[in-house]
Amino acid sequence: MDGTGWRPLRGIDRSQLREARLQAHHAMQWLARAARAYIPARPDDAHTNLGWDDRLDGFTTHALRDGVRLGLKIADPALIVLDNGGTPTLRLDGQRDAAARPWLGARIAALGFDPASLDAPAPYTIPAHAVANGGTYAVGGLAEAFVELAAWFANAGRALDGVRAAMAGRRFAASAVRCWPHHFDVATLALLDASGVDPVRSVNAGLSPGDDWYDEPYFYVSPYPYPDAPRLPALPPLGHWHIRGFTAAIAPATRILATRDREAESIAFLRAATDGAIAALN
Repeated sequence: MDGTGWRPLRGIDRSQLREARLQAHHAMQWLARAARAYIPARPDDAHTNLGWDDRLDGFTTHALRDGVRLGLKIADPALIVLDNGGTPTLRLDGQRDAAARPWLGARIAALGFDPASLDAPAPYTIPAHAVANGGTYAVGGLAEAFVELAAWFANAGRALDGVRAAMAGRRFAASAVRCWPHHFDVATLALLDASGVDPVRSVNAGLSPGDDWYDEPYFYVSPYPYPDAPRLPALPPLGHWHIRGFTAAIAPATRILATRDREAESIAFLRAATDGAIAALN
């Protein structure tokens, strides 16, 4: 059973959810390209991060200019140009990036942007998928998996905004909940120290839709600098401490889906993990 604020989670086959995640991650790079091309750069790359839009059922860039944004619908994958005068849309099912580029370029050019700027290479790599080598986006047979992926992101946005508000209430500098196109995770970062302190202690709370470490969605809370393992406190049964490669409290989808109230248990995990992370850094 899900809490009243959360979208239902059906527990989609892991391999199907992985395939939906990889396709969506590659499609998201069109938003990242546009952000790098048309939004003034920031040292922390925050100009490339994305916000969840419930009405769109997907992510949008910051304004490229004069309210123009680029969006990616997740539940039914599509690129959408939000330009105040309309919402030109390209459904990605059956499309190749070779077709998405001229479609997007034409609409960007009509709004006064140089489409050639979309072709700059990314400063990072993402997990491999056939679409990067000319393959098609294939939603058929994965429709429920894309809906499930969207539900995880929507639910995470709600839960993590509560974390952000709680951290701000404790007078920590907490960022908005945003998605980072490199890792495809949504997160809020709370700085525990005033500017100028080195190293700045922080707590990063987020949701990954899955990666090389965990092949399923998972909530995480990561203190930094990483505390020694003996300083890490006990967690609710939903979570465990991951200490190989990085340090974070982890609550994987498998455990979340097995609970009676997924929303309440996840929020309780995030609250306990953030409290524990702060304590471990003191």
